[in-house]
Amino acid sequence: MMKILVTGRLPEEVMAVIKKEHHVEAHGEDRPMERQRLLDLVGDKEGLLCMITDRVDKEVLDSAPYLKMIANLAVGYDNIDVAAATLRGIPVSNTPGVLTDATADLTFALILATARRVVEGDKRTRAGRFRFWVPLQFLGREVSGKTLGIVGLGRIGRAVARRARGFEMGVLYNNRHPIEVSLEKELGVEYADFNTLLAQSDFVSIHVPLTEETRHLVDGEAFKRMKTTAYLINTSRGPIVDERALEKALREGKIAGAGLDVYENEPSVTPGLMEQENAVLLPHMGSATIETRTRMGLKAAENLLAGLSGKRPPDCVNWEDIS
Repeated sequence: MMKILVTGRLPEEVMAVIKKEHHVEAHGEDRPMERQRLLDLVGDKEGLLCMITDRVDKEVLDSAPYLKMIANLAVGYDNIDVAAATLRGIPVSNTPGVLTDATADLTFALILATARRVVEGDKRTRAGRFRFWVPLQFLGREVSGKTLGIVGLGRIGRAVARRARGFEMGVLYNNRHPIEVSLEKELGVEYADFNTLLAQSDFVSIHVPLTEETRHLVDGEAFKRMKTTAYLINTSRGPIVDERALEKALREGKIAGAGLDVYENEPSVTPGLMEQENAVLLPHMGSATIETRTRMGLKAAENLLAGLSGKRPPDCVNWEDIS
């Protein structure tokens, strides 16, 4: 029986799987574990099931001499120093696949909310200011038949493309490499270079991982290339978008609006962005369904238990470098 630290409150179904075989110490609050508490508790642990809000860096790893496995409850794992973990022979895993549909659904929720000014309308009604109907009030833009530009055609990007077909949208995509022609036809998508995608899309949706190459991929120059009637949607990672440049583009009318679920310095939001009525701002809830969060937890647990038993975790991101 090994000692495991779980840094977030997870469904009981998930915890039961882990507790069946090991001794578990868990953070039971619906808020991120404080840094010092993480450093204090990880010291005697062999397994760590961490959240995307935990920064698992060299300091944490140095505090955990017995650590044998790190399971991250997220698709992205930029919160973990994978190189440092690899040097220590520690497998690191993520939870791909299980949150694809939930994130794709939320992407379309943001597309519709921004284009149709849903949040603005809700605020007006709740404030008791909906007193009559007039033809030119709360005019938004139609989604059906427009062009959607998808930046990053991985699992989530492809799920978004499939949903776009229901709205009869034309879909451009930009990827590190074009996909097979047969898959392009199946998804109804067409490859475009990044600048062409920006210039021709009515909605630009971000679905790439955060790397040094993608940090501030969408910057001031990108907003200049977009249509003034276009909307930016980001459900991927906050730092992919230069938030100050976005705030300026929204304020100056360089683009029509934005829908964000993630932020550059999360949970902080760039000053001025919350004052922009044409921005819909969500609290990182892309995978926030009961079904998805349970599946994420079970997948993380599966990876954790496999790693602790010396087996290859199904979703290990650094196995080839440590084996």
